Formats: sequence, structure tokens, C-alpha cells
Amino acid sequence: MPYATQLSLQEATGPTMEEVIFLHDHVLMLTFLMTLVIMTFSMTAVTAKLTHNDPTEEVEQLEAAWTAAPIMILILTALPSVRSLYLMEEVFDPYVTIKATGHQWYWNYEYTDGINISFDSYMIQTQDLPNGSPRLLEVDNRMIMPANLQARVVVTAEDVLHSWTVPSLGVKVDAVPGRLNQLPLATSRTGVFFGQCSEICGANHSFMPIVVEAVPLKHFEHWLTCEK
Repeated sequence: MPYATQLSLQEATGPTMEEVIFLHDHVLMLTFLMTLVIMTFSMTAVTAKLTHNDPTEEVEQLEAAWTAAPIMILILTALPSVRSLYLMEEVFDPYVTIKATGHQWYWNYEYTDGINISFDSYMIQTQDLPNGSPRLLEVDNRMIMPANLQARVVVTAEDVLHSWTVPSLGVKVDAVPGRLNQLPLATSRTGVFFGQCSEICGANHSFMPIVVEAVPLKHFEHWLTCEK
């Protein structure tokens, strides 16, 4: 979860978010270096005493350099970006498939692959919250998944546009009525991860949180047995 005055991204809890943070740091470093170079050239141009016949006014090598530099910067930005997009979209032999359906204003989760478990997930009202639970983020039924294994999440909506988003896992996918969008979901540790609908979907848009709980595999299998 984020904390007050936090400026950086949330701590990565899965491979997808690790890729997002890597790309963010990579682009930020390129931006810093570009800013430094531009400021250096600007200060040099302002402080240098150039005459009309100064040879630096018409130097083909310099013109070629400031043409090639942006091309190289774009390449250095594009290649890691394409790699990250590929890894974030590819589903590799998921252990379980979970269908998340957005409603006004709650989520329904359905475990497929022959498991046939379905339940609704509503936000717990403030007056009913257990001690220590985050306000406007806790739900009555969490989406349970095994830790250190990949799950496939299929996202859709029943009525209007929604968006299934969990920042610490690095996932955000639109829930579109009549359309199925899928994403891989994996965690590198056990824990509880919070998110919210990120598409304005109506009056109670801000009251349909998402809670993903990653548990050890044997606990997940026990939970499946109890839910059947």
C-alpha cells in the first residue's frame, strides 16, 4: 500500500511491477542525462564569445550529432519498452484462471478450469471495518490466488466500463462490456494487495475496491476445497 507523502512507485510485489519500475528508472536516467547535456550546451552557448566567422556556426559533424542523438535516445527508450510490454501481456501456462466481472459497483470473481467457484466482492462500510483495516479498500470477499505461481485473469464488465487495477502488482486492464481482456498475474511473495476501479463508472465509482490475497499453494488448494 502507498503511504502518506510517498513520491515513488509502490514497492514491486511481482514480476510485472518489477518490469514497470525498471522501465521507469531507465527512462528517468535517460531524461536526467539529456537534461544535463542540454544545460551544458546552453551554458556554453550563452557564455562563449562567438564571432561571425567562427567555424562552429557551420559544422556538419555537429549537425549530424544533434540529428543522431534523438534517434539513439528513442531507440534506447523503445527497446526496453517493447520488451516490458511483451512480458506484461504474455501468459505462460497459468496455474488457475480467474474471471473478474465489473458491476455497478462491485466485482464478481469466478474461478474456471473446472473449479466452478463464484462470489461477489463488496467494499466493507466504514462502520463495519475490523480494527486496522484500510478505509474504502477492504472487501468482504478477497480474490485468492497462489503465490509464486502465475494466474490468468480474464476481465470484463456487465454494464459500463470499469478498470481492474492493482498498482503494487503492476496491472491495469479495462473491463469492457461484451469483451474479454486477459492479463497474467503473479506475485513473488504472499500478502494482501489493494487496488481500485480506475475508470469513472458512475456515482459509486470510488467505492468498488479490489483486494488480491496471495497465499501459499497448499493454503490455496485448501481454500478451493472449502469453497466447493
